[in-house]
Amino acid sequence: MFKNLVRGSIAALVVVGGLVSSAFGAGFDVNATVTGLALRGVDPVSYFANGAPQDGDFAITEVHNGATYRFVSEENRDLFKQDPEKYLPQYGGFCAFGTAMGVKVDGDPDLWKIVDGKLYLNLSESIQERWNKDIPGFINTADGNWGGLKDVDPSEL
Repeated sequence: MFKNLVRGSIAALVVVGGLVSSAFGAGFDVNATVTGLALRGVDPVSYFANGAPQDGDFAITEVHNGATYRFVSEENRDLFKQDPEKYLPQYGGFCAFGTAMGVKVDGDPDLWKIVDGKLYLNLSESIQERWNKDIPGFINTADGNWGGLKDVDPSEL
């Protein structure tokens, strides 16, 4: 319960994070909190290595593109450092469905799916249900939209 409470509190900051994260080094292309923390502290490698998101250790981190990622182990951190693009969520960790709709909204690290070796996040369970109805179509649309969205402040969309 505490983990969900903390993540919920962070979620409120994440949307704002896009607005001010550039002050901490992360640009508008990464969904990060105001302190620059990406994925609400969830280890991006854990999705692939463990088949589920796991909270990272605050003492085992790596900064990539101005955002801080946490890891459950030094081994996971080292895997990430070798090939960050393999583990990073698509669309900077913003909601995949939202990106397909032309907006940048929070991606919940607990609402995820790996498709063709790529990690996608969604905003809510109801949004994920909609996204699941046409994953290839939404990915195609989101891929096309991302180039025009990635460097835009979420408040301007």
